[in-house]
Amino acid sequence: MMRSSWKRLSAGVFSGLIVTTMTVALLPMPALAQARQLPDFADLVEQVSPSVVNIRTLEKVAARQNPGGQFDPDMLEFFRRFGLPVPNLPRQTPPNHPQVPNEEQPRGVGSGFILSTDGVIMTNAHVVNGADEVIVTLTDKREFKAKIIGADKRSDVAVVKIEATGLPAVKVGDVSRLRVGEWVVAIGSPFGFENTVTAGIVSAKQRDTGDYLPFIQTDVAINPGNSGGPLINMRGEVVGINSQIYSRSGGSMGISFSIPMDEAVRVSEQLRSSGRVTRGRIGVQIDQVSKEAAESMGLGRAQGALVRAVEPGAPADKAGVEAGDIILKFDGKPVEKASDLPRIVGGAKPGSRSTLTVFRRGSTKELSVTIAEVEADQQVAKANGQPAKPKGSSAGQSLGLMVSEVTEAQKSELKIKGGVVVDAVADAAARAGVREGDVILQVGNALVTDLKAFEAALGKLDKAKPVLLLVRRGNLAQLVVVRPLH
Repeated sequence: MMRSSWKRLSAGVFSGLIVTTMTVALLPMPALAQARQLPDFADLVEQVSPSVVNIRTLEKVAARQNPGGQFDPDMLEFFRRFGLPVPNLPRQTPPNHPQVPNEEQPRGVGSGFILSTDGVIMTNAHVVNGADEVIVTLTDKREFKAKIIGADKRSDVAVVKIEATGLPAVKVGDVSRLRVGEWVVAIGSPFGFENTVTAGIVSAKQRDTGDYLPFIQTDVAINPGNSGGPLINMRGEVVGINSQIYSRSGGSMGISFSIPMDEAVRVSEQLRSSGRVTRGRIGVQIDQVSKEAAESMGLGRAQGALVRAVEPGAPADKAGVEAGDIILKFDGKPVEKASDLPRIVGGAKPGSRSTLTVFRRGSTKELSVTIAEVEADQQVAKANGQPAKPKGSSAGQSLGLMVSEVTEAQKSELKIKGGVVVDAVADAAARAGVREGDVILQVGNALVTDLKAFEAALGKLDKAKPVLLLVRRGNLAQLVVVRPLH
């Protein structure tokens, strides 16, 4: 009887009820338990979705009565629907054709969420940037014209305000409690489809993408139009603002990035109080510390931010920071990697005094620095010209280096106290990336003030081991590990 039943089951003769019963009976118990633990987002979405809004932006453009050379309406709708910029085509109209008053055209679609019951809404800066008018649509289909309170391009956070009361505000979650592998939900308007819900897990935290803030990485499906919408944990709390995706096609590829809510709240508070964000700066250019460099200088492990240049007259310069220093702590907060420093310093109040812990030539120093305010397009001035090349010396020949003293003119131009200039480079030094015209400021942990100091430092080194050089190139310093040829 049992053998006959199995044959008919495989042939699909059994009724749906009997097949289901047989299948459940055959499932392993751990699989059943796992199935029961799969999340149900329905209650969560019902709770949070009224707080999520759709944001449309409009811009004023000059219109002509005879718009020759434009796309047809269907093509324009394609670009607008997908949040893509509309190419500017030349208009084939008569030169003296009369102008029509400016008209408002759709510029883009994004998302946002209600931060307070009186109509304060948070979104991305790139959603509202350049908009002449912002339209907010609630889930109950009410529409409001919104006022832009402030937008910060560095963090990509913006705050807008609508005239309404009694609105359902979101709950802000604790990002420090967010765990990799935790379920999260996004609600937004991808491609203009309002209140679309997608779900996934947290793929990584503190993801460094080169931007000002560390991001939360998820595999939640995020598409154009989701920008500015909330990332929600299973407690119904907003833990991030959906901001970016990694994509080769323009659509979701399972890698999306959200601004951590703790950082976003700090920015929003400044925007609400003053309409702008102030950040601290100390005036240094920095780079990563490699594992090889850390081991060669006795730092132990790769950590901190290598100072490649100090802006003349900047707070770091006044505090005594030098090119080649490695900043390990700022006000006691550890700087694990170079990208940590601008974030930590940026959070400091301009005008306040802070303490830098730097590693310099084998030992740590505490330096007091007064924080300045970040200015737009602040750049370190570049040194002009190339150092002159006095008569060469064979010092450092074992490494493939010919060097000479730094002239007083070069010291003044590069704002350095000493060093030796590389006149010629070959063999091991050339392989390590040392170039003609570089200025060597340090060998191992020994300061190079002149040619004599350079020779003395080389004489104390183990010729069979890699040599660490602090090299100044133009206005930047960098660490180079030279491996002797055997």
